Amino acid sequence: MNIGLIDVDGHNFPNLALMKLSAYHKAQGDLVEWATPFQHYDSIYMSKVFNYTPDDNYIYDADEIIKGGTGYDIASQLPKEIDRLQPDYSIYPFIDNKTAYGFLTRGCPNKCAWCVVPKKEGKIHPYMDVEEIAIEGRTNLVLMDNNILAAAEYAVQQLEKIIEKGYRVDFNQALDARLVDDRFAKLLARVRWLDRRIRFGCDTHAQIAQCERAIELINSYGYKGEYLLYTMLGGKNDIIECYERTHYWWLRSQKCRERHKPNIYIHSQPYRDPSNPNHVIPQWQK
Repeated sequence: MNIGLIDVDGHNFPNLALMKLSAYHKAQGDLVEWATPFQHYDSIYMSKVFNYTPDDNYIYDADEIIKGGTGYDIASQLPKEIDRLQPDYSIYPFIDNKTAYGFLTRGCPNKCAWCVVPKKEGKIHPYMDVEEIAIEGRTNLVLMDNNILAAAEYAVQQLEKIIEKGYRVDFNQALDARLVDDRFAKLLARVRWLDRRIRFGCDTHAQIAQCERAIELINSYGYKGEYLLYTMLGGKNDIIECYERTHYWWLRSQKCRERHKPNIYIHSQPYRDPSNPNHVIPQWQK
């Protein structure tokens, strides 16, 4: 069979579902490639993560086109026998042979207005062991968990294993600073971080104090790296609150530079209504 893949969101970040579909079909002896309008395919898989991503409107020659991903249907899931497969890294040539992508957990106990994870995946629960992700000698791990620290004892076990194995990791969806206690702080300070950077979310004014507390606690155990804070703009927060929160961290960053200490950066993102793909972002949030 000829199988075509379409990463509707683009090719700048790997689509794990397509990578697993590719692995599944190659194991069946099928030919798998990125779909083009000039080739006939038995099946084409179109995957879209974000509902605001413009659709792919090319006309393709295929017996069937299967659309999946949260961008199309929040309830869509890979079949379990495919979801548990190791991804096919070859379809994204920019991924080097030391880097792996995956999830240790699925779900989240929070109900943030911009996030569909609790509705799609439910409460936090174990999903994969870190050794299932670090395959083929891949020791730089991009972990896309939405709230790993909420997994409590399972999170502790996985962090301990990450430290023991010497993996370099990045929890690229950020950690919840509110959950950083003394035990987690000790572990996080010992982890080898990709880009020497820990990510937190700071989406409300109240979270400023929680981020500061977590940063101070982790630093007290010898961590010398940087921090990156995601700051959500808009939603229930008005322009004044958003300005004050981002300005606070801008001033904090300047102090770090003046004192020649590891920096604290912010990355601001506009609020998007997950139920409205046509949500218009106000100019001040851009």
